[in-house]
Amino acid sequence: MAETVLSFVLDQLSTFLREEGRLLGGLRQEVQFIRDELAHMRAFLREAEAKEEDAQPRLQEWIKQVREAAYDTEDILDEFVARFARHRTTGFYGSVRRIFSSIKNLRARHRVASEIRSIKSRIKSISEGHQRYQSEYGISAQPSNSLSAVNNTTWRYSRDDALLVEEAKLVGIDQPKKHLISQLLEGDDHQLKVVSVVGMGGLGKTTLVKRVHEDPEVRRHFPVRAWVTVSQTCDFQYLLKDLIRQLHKEGKKPVPQSIESSNTTELKEIIKDFLQQAGRYAIVFDDVWDVEFWNTIKFALPESSYGNRVMLTTRKADVASASCIESRRFVYRMEPLSTEDSWTLFCNKIFDGGNCPGHLMDVAKGILDKCEGLPLAILAISGLLASKDVNRVEEWEMVRRSLGGELEGTGKLDRIRKILFLSYGDLPWHLKTCLLYLSIYPEDHEIRCLRLVNLWIAERFVEWREGMSIEDVALGYLSELVNRSLIQVTGVFYEGTPDTCRIHDLLREVILLKSREQNIAIAATGQPTMWPFEKVRRLVVHGSSNNNTQHHQQRPNYYFDHLRSFVAVGSTNPLLSKSLLSDVLRSSKLLKVLDLSDQETQEEIPNEIFKMFYLKHLDLYGTRVERVPKGIGKLQHLEYLNLGNTGVRELPMEILKLQKLRFLRVYQPADPSDDDYGGHGFKAPSNMGGLRGLEILNRIDASSGSKIVEEIGKLTQLRELYITEFRREDGKVLCSCLANLASLHRLSIESIGNGDDHEIIDLNHHHPSLSFSSSCSFLQSLRMLILRGRLEKMPQWVARLHGLVRIDLNWSRLRGEEDPLESLQHLPNLGEINFCGSYQGEGLCFKAGEFLKLKRLHLKRMEGLRWMRVAEGALPRLQKLFLQQLPLLEELPMGIQHLIQLQRLNLYEMSSQLREKLLENQMEESEDYTRIAHIPEILIGYYTDDRKWRRLSLWEEKKKTYNLS
Repeated sequence: MAETVLSFVLDQLSTFLREEGRLLGGLRQEVQFIRDELAHMRAFLREAEAKEEDAQPRLQEWIKQVREAAYDTEDILDEFVARFARHRTTGFYGSVRRIFSSIKNLRARHRVASEIRSIKSRIKSISEGHQRYQSEYGISAQPSNSLSAVNNTTWRYSRDDALLVEEAKLVGIDQPKKHLISQLLEGDDHQLKVVSVVGMGGLGKTTLVKRVHEDPEVRRHFPVRAWVTVSQTCDFQYLLKDLIRQLHKEGKKPVPQSIESSNTTELKEIIKDFLQQAGRYAIVFDDVWDVEFWNTIKFALPESSYGNRVMLTTRKADVASASCIESRRFVYRMEPLSTEDSWTLFCNKIFDGGNCPGHLMDVAKGILDKCEGLPLAILAISGLLASKDVNRVEEWEMVRRSLGGELEGTGKLDRIRKILFLSYGDLPWHLKTCLLYLSIYPEDHEIRCLRLVNLWIAERFVEWREGMSIEDVALGYLSELVNRSLIQVTGVFYEGTPDTCRIHDLLREVILLKSREQNIAIAATGQPTMWPFEKVRRLVVHGSSNNNTQHHQQRPNYYFDHLRSFVAVGSTNPLLSKSLLSDVLRSSKLLKVLDLSDQETQEEIPNEIFKMFYLKHLDLYGTRVERVPKGIGKLQHLEYLNLGNTGVRELPMEILKLQKLRFLRVYQPADPSDDDYGGHGFKAPSNMGGLRGLEILNRIDASSGSKIVEEIGKLTQLRELYITEFRREDGKVLCSCLANLASLHRLSIESIGNGDDHEIIDLNHHHPSLSFSSSCSFLQSLRMLILRGRLEKMPQWVARLHGLVRIDLNWSRLRGEEDPLESLQHLPNLGEINFCGSYQGEGLCFKAGEFLKLKRLHLKRMEGLRWMRVAEGALPRLQKLFLQQLPLLEELPMGIQHLIQLQRLNLYEMSSQLREKLLENQMEESEDYTRIAHIPEILIGYYTDDRKWRRLSLWEEKKKTYNLS
């Protein structure tokens, strides 16, 4: 959307005028005029774009002109700074260079001035169109969050369709329906109970809740019922009047005439008075979009002693949670249909409940995979396919290949696009940009969240906020998109922080349509004639199905004068990515982001990169790069440098020139197949403390001695610190340095050595600057602590890390009398413990009242461990228990039956006695069976005699043995 682009460019213009305005001279007023005019048009655009899809071509063309003018303005100013801001050297040679540059650039300055004035003229013309269309289309220039009436009407028709679906045609609804009905009917307490149903658009929330609301048992239990569709554009007074009419109709009472002249407060009073007299009620608020709606409507709902119920559907998790805060909480997260139910719904719609013909089976499953269990999509695509000839496979194949194009049209799939687009339209402009950026990822790609948020930061999509790190702000953006059901988290790191995520295939198609329209990014996938590279701003390389080497060698050279980002994603064609990278480095002067992650063919850093004046983000993770040239010091704007999982083991002194560097990750895994053994860090320059802006430092080699450790203490902005090759004698110095790192969230210390041969880590030091009293502020921001190496005893200060969420102890080899649990048992926020070779005692005992928030416990390679005991009242929230390579543990943990929240038990490479005992035929009659019967998932993994890995589910094995259903 142009409004999205415009808001982004306006932010950049404001920064430019503030930081580089002095370079403009007499042109400053021209640029200020451009900025002011664009700002004046932004509010109008917000309304105009809501009508863009249904607007006349003239309005669409005007919106496109605004978008292009905004982009061109950014290009000109970026090129201006790149040309005139780089020659700031001093001394004799500096003076000569400045004189030469001023003569050389005089003509260039005139050219830039001419281009800026040309842009100003364009903006004036566009502004005149703004005034004309504002009058012609009746669009207000005042900012508004509403969508167009057309979109709202479409949405209401879609919801009406959902309410009219015959129950006999519904699939996969029985169990959720029973579950929700039980929540409505159970108990009859005096407190109002709210049941919230949350999930992405198209999952069938409205259909499910309607079936619950109309169920005969629910109707009998709640004599007063009402259904209110809220939606994004609700008129609150109209909504209240509609509710009053429904309630009075249900109660067979006349509707008060006074409602037509009543204000909002009076209408709420009418509703409240009626409900207090009417008895037990159940009201549905369908499609709620913001928390404020609930905070307003709840005052009209009395909490009488009748066991009243409210049901609410929403796409946003925060709305679902907020509505339950003051009532008995129940949030039901709507899940996609299973593969079996999806197939049943698909065949019911197309083949009237019959079977799919064999010759269509593969293409049908391919199409159904795109729906990913989304009922709306299955029904819409089934409707499209029902009109195709079942005897012509090519017609079905064409649908599979062109689903994106079908969504873009006005056919039967247009409804899906409009419904999914509603969630996009509800986003603020900065989240729209972040969501559209996901178009760089190919279908079904698992997205690394840390990589994604740092790309957002590099692209300047993330706004600085007072008192927050830029990474935390970006993670907040990610959480908001997850909260709105637009991104699906597939893996978490710790403390619920997303580690990997993905997007629904059909939502991705909608995002692709908008991204192409906005010129957000272009993907090169091996079809040169299809590449629209004119004025491309972000170029992403995906895997190519065309591996014809000669074909790629014959392609033309491309010029990327406007390019800002070059990103390689997933497995790419090496010839394609290398040739395109060569073109980019040759022709792009404005590149800010270069991400070549996991491109194993990249063996060195090209020298052309060091000419990129604007480069902020350089990601070479997983490449075969082994050396960083001295030219790295020329990248004065570089903020992010990722050399993780490469061969780089040392950085040149020139790295100290990068005063804007925020993120520095350089390491090589010691054993790529096993994280337990840590990795190798990099040897840093002796004055490393000069990089005062560093927030992430992972991993620095401390083997050179206390000097480099002292330098770490100067990096007071650090939030993440990983140290390798740490020496015992430097423990005292490190403790002193850590006292300076008040913002540190993650700390990893790895001693010299490997596995059992690690040197001792000695961190039990009382430096004069430290006070280990209960009020000590030492490392109070720490959330994760990893100690990899031998410990004579646990550091005393660990027991006072009240903010600690996760601790890993690897190869600590603590003696039996040094039970690590004693230091950790009362940490109030500890949620995850990972022990690997950390304890040499025979047993571990978890006592009542300890580890109250622990959710994950992983015990591994503790060869002496013979027994575990869990007292009743210990580990009350434990959800996952991993026991791995504990050869002497021949019994399940005593008291495991007390872990009533346990969802998963992993038993990997355990003693053969324990494995056989769990799998023996009569286990269901044993005491062990009764102790673990409540655990939904029990996985057993072991190597067979021929060293093949076998992983099986205990309950699945029992079903096979006894033919259990």
